[in-house]
Amino acid sequence: MDTYVILRRSGWTDGDELDIAAGRSKDVGDGEMSDDIRWIRSYVLEEPDGRVGTVCIYQASNPEAVREHAQRAGLPADEVIRVADTVHVRPDPVAAA
Repeated sequence: MDTYVILRRSGWTDGDELDIAAGRSKDVGDGEMSDDIRWIRSYVLEEPDGRVGTVCIYQASNPEAVREHAQRAGLPADEVIRVADTVHVRPDPVAAA
């Protein structure tokens, strides 16, 4: 499997709507397409229009599987980009408690 970045711009009105979409994404990925796709992590974006978007990291058999997963889960997939390499400078920050 290759690693992909998926840009989902202004896909949701708020975090509650995003949570529902995340549940659908996990159900489709784990239940229907587990041989072709794995959700690794997502970063939630504060969009200029006040909506919520995401940058998602997935592993998938090919970019078509990423697009099919998005379609089945009812998610936007504005851009699907294959990751060529990883440069790890420091771990993701942990939110303060």
